[in-house]
Amino acid sequence: MAARARRSARVSRWAAATATAAATATATAAALAAGLTLAVTAPPASASDARPAATGPAGVQARAAAIATASTGHVLWSRDLNTEVPMASITKVMTALVVIRAGHLSRRITVPAAVTGYVEEHDASSAGLRPGDTLTASQLLEALLLPSGADAAYTLAEAYGPGLSAFIATMNATAKLLGMTRTHFSNFDGLPYPTGYSTYSTPANLLKLGRVAMTSAVFRSIVDRRSYRLASGSGHHAYFWVNLNPLLGVYRGAIGIKTGYTPAAGHCLLFEVTRGGRSFIGVNLDSPGVGTTVNGADATRMLNWAFSLRGR
Repeated sequence: MAARARRSARVSRWAAATATAAATATATAAALAAGLTLAVTAPPASASDARPAATGPAGVQARAAAIATASTGHVLWSRDLNTEVPMASITKVMTALVVIRAGHLSRRITVPAAVTGYVEEHDASSAGLRPGDTLTASQLLEALLLPSGADAAYTLAEAYGPGLSAFIATMNATAKLLGMTRTHFSNFDGLPYPTGYSTYSTPANLLKLGRVAMTSAVFRSIVDRRSYRLASGSGHHAYFWVNLNPLLGVYRGAIGIKTGYTPAAGHCLLFEVTRGGRSFIGVNLDSPGVGTTVNGADATRMLNWAFSLRGR
């Protein structure tokens, strides 16, 4: 009950602050989104969102999914392409994008004491950050994207908002300017609060987000990394983070990008693979799986099918 009361109080404070932050966030997001918009093109309007099994990958069990040519955004196959569903920690792709586009990645940021209680309250994935440690924004991006640290997301949002509500407002304003019209962020990490469906997107919108993020050399270099070791140094402890992406090192040519899981969202994966001069980007949302560790089964089925196509 106490945790619920704290959560309700926090949500109320954020809601009140968001209205004040919205105008500033829109202006900031306009600068961040300038030159970033990339199209995602679906099959002709007469085609069904749920493509016939004979013309698409067999055995995909995700509630919503899509795979596209990475260079053009042309959707090769989809299921519920424009259906709004929760996407869990895929949210952190937008968190990273806002930080990267804001710049100053060498700035030193102190991990706030509040991250410990935040992670415990929401039973969130964590990079194990120690309150009081000081890391660069670049290092915190590693902690955000590899082990999917909600503590890193909190730390970056607080620093770059500045303040949590301002950062969330910038995320939503950026989504709007990128044309992600069926996406909403209620927080900076994809955790299921105020409800499991408060943060949501669609396969089409997430393909767009993924393509935009992958134009950043900084982002690409992080999500392609299988692990990251940070030796102890002045102002911080030693850390070692492993990338949770189940395709890296397993599916030939995998280069990113982000996993996600909550009970409401199921197993989620936004992915990109490049090999033999061909690149595909895809997403599966609410795939079945055991436990909280995201598997690559649906992504593998979609990729195998895409690579079997000629001239794509």
